[in-house]
Amino acid sequence: MGNRDTQSFHWHYTVTDFDDGNFQIRGSTLLFILVVFCVIVVITFLYFIVRWVCRLISRFRHAPPSPQGLDPGAISKLPIILHRSSPAANVNEAGECAICLAIFQDGEKVKVLPNCHHFYHSECVDEWLRTQSSCPICRAALLVDSPV
Repeated sequence: MGNRDTQSFHWHYTVTDFDDGNFQIRGSTLLFILVVFCVIVVITFLYFIVRWVCRLISRFRHAPPSPQGLDPGAISKLPIILHRSSPAANVNEAGECAICLAIFQDGEKVKVLPNCHHFYHSECVDEWLRTQSSCPICRAALLVDSPV
């Protein structure tokens, strides 16, 4: 127990007590730290490249086929009629173009789609049918040659 009494505890430290002279980075240690840092940077860079490539591949695999519209000849074959509103018809029943949301006026030219018989302004539906081959409301496929 005599040994314990000879040791004194330092409660107040001085600047010399925290001397970091023993902490030295020599050439080989610095080289090792640089190599480890470079390896981490390269692995991180490769990780992000692989992640980016995988996302691109998954987009191409799962991308829906681009919609195919009708050719201009088929669009021009669709029947055009003059709109007449019936006195008993409600404005919400078919009184407006579902594409531009404008109300049909009496005597206005409207294009009737075969099969579903929905009708739209001619300019509105022509623009739609250049990129899509279905009805804007019910998505029924259009068969241009079918009788109306």
